[in-house]
Order: sequence, then structure tokens, then C-alpha cells
Amino acid sequence: MSKKIILLAGPTASGKSKLAIHLAKKLNGEILNADSMQIYKEFSILSSRPNKAETKKIKHHLYGVVSAKRYFSSGDWLKEAKKKINLCLKNKKIPIIVGGTGLYFNTITKGISKIPDIDIRTRNYVRTLFHKLGSKRFYDKLLELDPKVKNKIYPKDSQRMQRAYEVKLKTKKSLFDWFANTKSDFLDFDLRKVFIDIPRIDLLPNISKRTELMFKENCINEVKKFNAMKLNKSLSANKLIGVQEINQFIKNYISLEECKELINIKTRQYAKRQNTWARGHMKNWIKLYSKNFSILLKKTLKVTS
Repeated sequence: MSKKIILLAGPTASGKSKLAIHLAKKLNGEILNADSMQIYKEFSILSSRPNKAETKKIKHHLYGVVSAKRYFSSGDWLKEAKKKINLCLKNKKIPIIVGGTGLYFNTITKGISKIPDIDIRTRNYVRTLFHKLGSKRFYDKLLELDPKVKNKIYPKDSQRMQRAYEVKLKTKKSLFDWFANTKSDFLDFDLRKVFIDIPRIDLLPNISKRTELMFKENCINEVKKFNAMKLNKSLSANKLIGVQEINQFIKNYISLEECKELINIKTRQYAKRQNTWARGHMKNWIKLYSKNFSILLKKTLKVTS
């Protein structure tokens, strides 16, 4: 019998964490994080990490395990996820991988290329160049260096742009040539792939409620503690929605209400990008949704049991 892994994806604030806990209870599973911001120790509130009450009900893995000081790639995530998947299976538990980071899911379903490590000197050079030129000019320069990027990476995706640039610069091969030679390590596994396809009309109130809850739980203090670390601005943790907006509020550039609204807008835009990713990269995933949670759980159990 194939070894089963459940992959549960969806846009931010779609109710993935709650669904994952109920699935784990019904199916004797454990939960693995596939959200690139919930991985950081320093952000439990702003990243909407499952709380202590939730993690007591079901064992959770890979939440708050990495320092924001670290550069943490999808390859690093896969390495850690493999260990946890094997541990779950050894303990006769079903791994339920839940999150909104498409690249993490891709490493499971499509594999990851064996790109050589990029040295810190090259990485710093590319990041400095990006900040010097700005997104638009850097993108134009990237297209000159690697034309295969066109229509595959877009100017707003700063992280992937920089990654493509450093890979071509260091290896002389396009990032997409490396990708072409990849295959999944999970070909002999029974992968049950579910995407929560929540309509925008239901998602928007969820986003607003979650933003209010973040402030109630003192996300401002979380950002102040993060600021005190004085980290390099190119590190991924700086990109977490809310960090920039709360800092504008702390400096009295905007009001609290303006801060909340900016976070809501950014979160809605992020959810839109996640849905766009799903349409392009998750075509063979089962898309499910119901406003009634019991019905959604039944639908999900039907395709994962």
C-alpha cells in the first residue's frame, strides 16, 4: 500500500489550520507547516501561527523553528520536511502538510533542482544590485542575462528575480534549465492534494477579522522586538505583511486605522497571488470549499481518507 501524505493548500485566511486539525483528529495525522513565514521563531502573531491550544490538540511540526537571522530556502524546508514525514510514517501517523507557500508544495509534488550552493559574496552582490537599481531596472537586466525568465518570473517577485540572477551568474545556467531536470522524491507516495478554493466574498471578512485579532494580541510589540534585532533588510522575514506597515505607525507616519487597512490591502493582494499560483501550478489538485465547516470537512475527508 502506498504511503499517504495529505497536502492542504489555500490562500491566507482561508481556514487551512482549523481544517488540518480536524483532519488530523479524524485520520490519526500530524501537521507539518508549509508556510514560509510561520517557520520563523520571532513571528507567532503576525504570521498567524497556530496557538498553544491548537498545538496541544494535535502534534505540529516546523512552526517557529528558524531564526529570522537565517536565509531559509525551499530546499532547506524540503530537507526538514522529509525528516518529519519519515518520523510521522514511522509512528504510523499520516503527515498533513498545510500552508500557503506554493514553492514548498512544489518541492514535494515536482521535486527540487540540484542547484549548487550560491556563495555569500555572489548573493550579497545580487542583493546590493537589486536595491541599487530598483525592481524595474533589475528585471530588465535579468532578462538580458537570462531571457528564459520572461513570462515565468514577474517584476513584483523580487525574491525569485534575485534567485534567478544569482543562479545564472554563478552557474552559467538558467534557473529554468536546472528546473527541467528535477523529479519528485515522492513518486511512490499516495499524495492527496487539496486546495481550499474560498470565494473572495467569504475571504475578505476573514482577512479583516484576522488583522483585528493580530492587534488585539499585540503584534506591535512583536515588530518592536524584531526591529531591535537590526537584521539585514534583504532577509525574507522583513517581507512579512505587517512589518513595514506597523513600522510606519510606530514612526507616526500613519494612524492605527490606516495601518490596519494597509495590512488588509496587502493581505488581499497576497491572497490573489496565491490563487493565481494555484491556477498555474496546482491544476490537478482537488479544489474544495463550503461556507459550512462541517460540509467542508466531510468533502475533504472524502478525498483524503
